Amino acid sequence: MQISAVIERFPVAGSFNISRGAKTFVDVVVARVSDGAASAMGESTAIYYEGESAESAKAQIEAIIPKISSLSPLAAREEVQKLLPAGSARNAIDAALWSLQSQLSGQSVAALAGLDAPRSLVTAFTISLNDHDKMRRDAADAAAKGYGLLKLKLTGEGDTQRVAAVREGAPNARLIVDANESWAKDGKLSLDIAQQASELAALGVELIEQPVPHGQDDLLLGVQSPVPLCADESCHSAADVEMCARYYDAVNIKLDKSGGLTEALKIVKSAQDHDLKIMVGCMLSTSLGIKPAYLVAQYAQWVDLDGPALLAKDREDGFVFENGMIMQK
Repeated sequence: MQISAVIERFPVAGSFNISRGAKTFVDVVVARVSDGAASAMGESTAIYYEGESAESAKAQIEAIIPKISSLSPLAAREEVQKLLPAGSARNAIDAALWSLQSQLSGQSVAALAGLDAPRSLVTAFTISLNDHDKMRRDAADAAAKGYGLLKLKLTGEGDTQRVAAVREGAPNARLIVDANESWAKDGKLSLDIAQQASELAALGVELIEQPVPHGQDDLLLGVQSPVPLCADESCHSAADVEMCARYYDAVNIKLDKSGGLTEALKIVKSAQDHDLKIMVGCMLSTSLGIKPAYLVAQYAQWVDLDGPALLAKDREDGFVFENGMIMQK
């Protein structure tokens, strides 16, 4: 096989703001594989809070090319699971190899993975972190476009007021929130999570993502939250699920974290075995990066695959976002 990796930049529509900062563009890593007769691509976005960058992910892919270029797509994909850790580099090459295997076999990726043909799904739309008036207006705009599930970014300060503003802008929307690890500092809870969750529950919030920093999950021991808690940064691979089941009610599967579809399917199975609900999310990305996640999302109770909808321009063959749904063309 011929294998290569490149970095491509896509501007964000406006800016994407969370508690860790703002982004006006996203750099994605694209892995390309070809056997001469067929070619395929896979995309990933670096997990920056894990110290990754587009450049480091590209370098990781390039480093293993001599070790997998002589293998079949299936054998190469199996070898990649051993050569690369969970993360964006493995996700890009894993996706490309699934796609090439699909083309060569004449079967869809879903069929190869033993999955049902994918259907259109309700997806969340992210309301970026801003002042209350801006979040209220953004929520109203999203609701007017047909999004019935909104995801809010929180900071640990003034969160109830932020959610109240969004609720005012979109009174009929379902709401989920992402605390982005901000409800604890220096190894201690910075607020009463049960009380905060009660306030958010009164505003109709149905899921709270990652309230505490990963690695400090035991701060949640004994917390009685009226809203389900979901592990995001604390769940990278199937090996993390057992621990997450002690503190959380759900896990957020992102293929850039897990290292691709291959590992994500294992997380689904482990989450189901541990009676955990499933959310499937994404980083900022184009529709190319969403394709394998869309297959995993068929098993999720919450879907947050709006990455391409947050860009100024997606790839030409991208997903369609319409009336709050994500669907294939």
